[in-house]
Amino acid sequence: MANQCRRALVTGRVQGVWFRGSAQQQAKKLGITGWAKNLPDGRVEVLMCGDVASLDSLQQWLKKGPPLARVDDLKVSEESHQAFSEFTTG
Repeated sequence: MANQCRRALVTGRVQGVWFRGSAQQQAKKLGITGWAKNLPDGRVEVLMCGDVASLDSLQQWLKKGPPLARVDDLKVSEESHQAFSEFTTG
């Protein structure tokens, strides 16, 4: 199946708990490209591109995050496909 991209906004205790670094590790394991960054309002934004099954897996992981995180809400939307060479954090 063709690759697609999704944008996720993660709300909760998701900054300062190694959320972006853990998301990067998960994405690399799944062959997903894109990025994760902290937002000024305390959320983390993730743009992820890959095959549907891998995106579904990362989306499930984003609902929980790493052990020190607390995810209160996850909003995911489809995005137009973009090409990235890797998954980065910013």
